[in-house]
Amino acid sequence: MASADEGSPAEPGPLPSGDGLGPARTTDGAAAVIAGDGTVIGWTRGAETLLGYPAAEVVGRSAAQLLTGPPDARRTAAVAARCRAGSGWGGLVPLRARDGRSLDIDVRATASFLIAGRESFMVSGRVLTPHWTMHGPVVDGFLARSPVGMAVLDPDLRYLWLNDTLELVDGVPREQRLGRRPSEVLPGALAAPIERLMRQVLSTGEAITDYEYLGWSWPDPRRRRAFTSSFFPLADAGDRRIGVGCMVLDVTDRWNARRLLALVNEAGASIGSTLDVQRTAQELADFAVPRFADFVFVDLLENPFGGDRPGAPAEGERPAMRRAGMSSVREGCPEAVVRVGETVDFVPPPHDAHFLLDGDPVLLPALDPDQHGWTVEQPARAARLREFGLHSLISVPMRARDTVLGLTTFMRSQNPVPFDEDDVAPARELVARAAVCVDNARRYTREHTAALVLQRSLLPHTLRGGTALDVASSYLPADAKDGVGGDWFDVIPLSGARVGLVIGDVVGHGIGAAATMGRLRTAVQTLADMDLPPDELLARLDDLVLRLSEEERAGGPAERGGTTVVGATCLYAVYDPANGCCTMARAGHPPPVVVMPDKTVSFPDLPAGPPLGLGGLPFEALEIELPEGSLLGLYTDGLIEGADKDLERGMDRLGRAVSRDGMPLEALCPAVVEELLPVPQPDDIALLLARTHRLSPEHLVSWDVPMDPAAVGDIRAKVSRQLEEWGLTDLSMTTELIVSELVTNAIRYAAGPVRLRLLFQSALTCEVSDASNTSPRLRHARTTDEGGRGLFLVAQLAHRWGTRYTPRGKIIWAEQSLP
Repeated sequence: MASADEGSPAEPGPLPSGDGLGPARTTDGAAAVIAGDGTVIGWTRGAETLLGYPAAEVVGRSAAQLLTGPPDARRTAAVAARCRAGSGWGGLVPLRARDGRSLDIDVRATASFLIAGRESFMVSGRVLTPHWTMHGPVVDGFLARSPVGMAVLDPDLRYLWLNDTLELVDGVPREQRLGRRPSEVLPGALAAPIERLMRQVLSTGEAITDYEYLGWSWPDPRRRRAFTSSFFPLADAGDRRIGVGCMVLDVTDRWNARRLLALVNEAGASIGSTLDVQRTAQELADFAVPRFADFVFVDLLENPFGGDRPGAPAEGERPAMRRAGMSSVREGCPEAVVRVGETVDFVPPPHDAHFLLDGDPVLLPALDPDQHGWTVEQPARAARLREFGLHSLISVPMRARDTVLGLTTFMRSQNPVPFDEDDVAPARELVARAAVCVDNARRYTREHTAALVLQRSLLPHTLRGGTALDVASSYLPADAKDGVGGDWFDVIPLSGARVGLVIGDVVGHGIGAAATMGRLRTAVQTLADMDLPPDELLARLDDLVLRLSEEERAGGPAERGGTTVVGATCLYAVYDPANGCCTMARAGHPPPVVVMPDKTVSFPDLPAGPPLGLGGLPFEALEIELPEGSLLGLYTDGLIEGADKDLERGMDRLGRAVSRDGMPLEALCPAVVEELLPVPQPDDIALLLARTHRLSPEHLVSWDVPMDPAAVGDIRAKVSRQLEEWGLTDLSMTTELIVSELVTNAIRYAAGPVRLRLLFQSALTCEVSDASNTSPRLRHARTTDEGGRGLFLVAQLAHRWGTRYTPRGKIIWAEQSLP
């Protein structure tokens, strides 16, 4: 029973001496109180306004003086008899105003009541306007049957009079109420604040309006109702209070609507704070307990169905669900048969899965655990109903966007009030709001997972630096609120034991950025396989990005689902272990960090270059020498931005972090990321570290080849001896054939000087260089051709082969896997 939080009421003032009667008036309306002998004993300000007589001129005198003609004794006696019988009376009476005018007044008289032991009648009136008229049958019983409950109480707060509506409002009969106080006929929790407010009205003389409270009526004690009451004093001419009038109105519908609105608004701030399905389900359960229910559980379908989604269960089949959240007024939810994360197939008996798709909420005001449906279909739950006194249930299907997501069930145990029809709408609204949040979380999780899978599938699973580089990487996805980004990196084995290192960042987030990243990574691998120098590779990549952006703009990104890639950045470096030279170029990307063996940290002054996709601007390459054991670090801007967004300070922090001693690369890489970014960031983070190694001189040999076909045999002999020295005699035959074909082609078709180089590293590589820029072409020779089979033979014998260009010509190389 709710009550208004009022201050302590003032005690009523002393009553007038004698019989307690004096010139009385009510504070509102044109009304008078007339004694049984016709004497006016109460006169309101409204009556003074209506007829012009002040209270002092009327109170204590006969009411007959107000009539325009002589009184009709028979009619007066009949009206008095009717009022004494409790029916009240209404009719048109001509009255004389103080200024002499005659007014037709619509007069209403209540049933008789006693004030201080004296028979009295309350009479009200108003002037009939020319716009409308009301006849006796219409106005008869206005006070008695008004939709507003009304009562008059004496200074001791005992009921003197009440109308029919008040009887209906709280169910207390008139004969049980008259002569008694509210505390004697109403529940104590309800009556105490009402009597306190009435005493306050008697003490202050000020009316109190719209006091709202909750209660139960005697005819329907199980349903909570809302009422609003107004209290006003009855006062005599000396302003002494001689009674209290009250009006009561049932506002349950309005209160339920306001409660529903407040509940939904509050739920909007508490449910769906994250894009996590289980967290959202748990927020719904936590919100509803205890403000709406004592035990709540949320079960979500493992495979949502409905709309255009297949997979709805067959008739009578139980749906496969999993408990996503639950909450209880009892610690640990002992009422639960299934715990969070476990599978569940609960629907309230006798319903099946189609209730989730088509059914309305199920309301069971009184749960009977001994009912056949519970004892047979849900025996474990029936036992819990008995053990914990779960007595009422509402189950609401969780649906959003024509998709069935699951079922939410509300139950009461400690709260003795059962659920009723008024509780279905709040339950439905709570679940509907949560369903949208769950569906959003499901969609986001699906897209986010797909983007992560796509991005991880496009990133290298293993990094192959060969014997030239020790490499390690660390990739930290963007914070879950912002999704997946477009950071990427790669390590690309090149010809001649060289290794390409690349890192890039595509502007944007989500699947579009991840897909664009994959396209760029594939393009870089293809261009790197052509052995292009870094500046030329970036120029080709820039043309590709520009073309992709133009295609997306022409096709409409919104329609194609793509995102423009203008603003993508990239850094590409090539390390040659034969001489320790590293050539690099960048397109708007942060410069690499270099840590020399003596722990000197530097950021090479590499020309920045424009971001990819602008077109028409050149890129410049820088060549630096890296001693044995140097550390080269490539990274994306998210690693150095930090909370202060100061890139220079971020680069200083990065330099100190990567130059620490005594850590292997596999441990150093994640340690650097954790030190620089202790909390999740709204951008992807990528870090690629490489420690350099020089090619051992005994694993590298080269010979100058005279421009004479007869020199081929001598070169083959040298190669055979070198392979025997390296312990690679198993490769002697194939290597001699490859060398013979490459050297013969160089002598026959190219310009000198010609040089042969063998590299023994993770693979055996044969390189033949010449001064020509003409690229050889693999073709199928006809049976009548005398030549044209050399490169075809090389392609069959070698693991891979190719051509790269140098400032002094070209190199044709062939690589064989070691046995």
